Amino acid sequence: MKILCLGAGGFIGSHLTQRLLKEGHCVTGVDTHDDKIREFSSDANFEFIDKSIGDPGLDSEDLVHRSDLVIDLIAYANPSLYLKLPIDVFRTNFTENLRIAEYCVHHKKRLIQFSTCEVYGKTPAAVLSGKLPDPDNPAYATFSEDKSDCILGPVNKHRWIYASAKQLLERVLHAYGLDGKLNYTIIRPFNFIGPRIDYLPVNGDGVPRVFSCFMAALLNGTPMKLVDGGAQRRSYTDIDDAMDCIYRIVENPRNVCDRQIFNIGSSNNEVSIRELAELMRAIYREHFRKPGVPLSEIVEVSGLQFYGEGYEDCDRRIPDCSKARELLGWTPKTAIEELLFRTMLYYVRQPQ
Repeated sequence: MKILCLGAGGFIGSHLTQRLLKEGHCVTGVDTHDDKIREFSSDANFEFIDKSIGDPGLDSEDLVHRSDLVIDLIAYANPSLYLKLPIDVFRTNFTENLRIAEYCVHHKKRLIQFSTCEVYGKTPAAVLSGKLPDPDNPAYATFSEDKSDCILGPVNKHRWIYASAKQLLERVLHAYGLDGKLNYTIIRPFNFIGPRIDYLPVNGDGVPRVFSCFMAALLNGTPMKLVDGGAQRRSYTDIDDAMDCIYRIVENPRNVCDRQIFNIGSSNNEVSIRELAELMRAIYREHFRKPGVPLSEIVEVSGLQFYGEGYEDCDRRIPDCSKARELLGWTPKTAIEELLFRTMLYYVRQPQ
């Protein structure tokens, strides 16, 4: 197939581009950076376009028209940006993505749209503030694609603009599907981890995802900062496990993915952010710590200190992946200790 991959240079996009090329597809990748995909630049089946999706010099409609399948990973997926650049976050995650979707409608192209598990928002346990008899029951935090309600925070907690933009995009795609105008598949990733996940911040250089913040702290012997105590819980997923599921969605056996939403995650890998910090610290101490480099201490900071005004977090997210199991025969295989070790090893081997 001729596949257009928008956001090909990011963490998920680079792994997906690698898999698509390995399977023999012709890939046109669009992104503003190529450092994670330079190793593919000599592949005869790969064309890279170094442009932003909003660049007036990019003929996005023509790229869609010439493709058999469009995969859209374009996103601002970084909590610090939700607070600092909320309008840009909305425009990128909704307006620009909707434009691509409408090109797919016009040219009758199949679209795989990456969304986020953040559309689920908060759990009932968080909203009901301890009024449930068993608030720790995983049933309150296990999210189903087609049944679970989406509970987002108040408007003045503008960190939710990302989830709101993604949720609104999903609803518009669903509406086009109801009219029979768009064949789409929506993917909701649950905290993918693996090599190339992020840059590592140096001397306050931005705020990437939590793994990268912790990894940078360990490499430099600086404190691992737990936002609001690190009580939030996440289910972490190995990127290679995720690619196995995503590629099955690309193949779409018997058209089972048509107009479907899929969670991709690993419910067995749920840990609190504090537990994540402790696990990474223990793995680093055992396998990677260099003599003389201090072992990072774990400290607590407030969300206001770390991110700024308008921050609020999802308390817990466990994926119900029964749809992927039943329709695609997919289940994740990699335990959290293994995926953390492998990802940490990648960064330990990188030149600092």
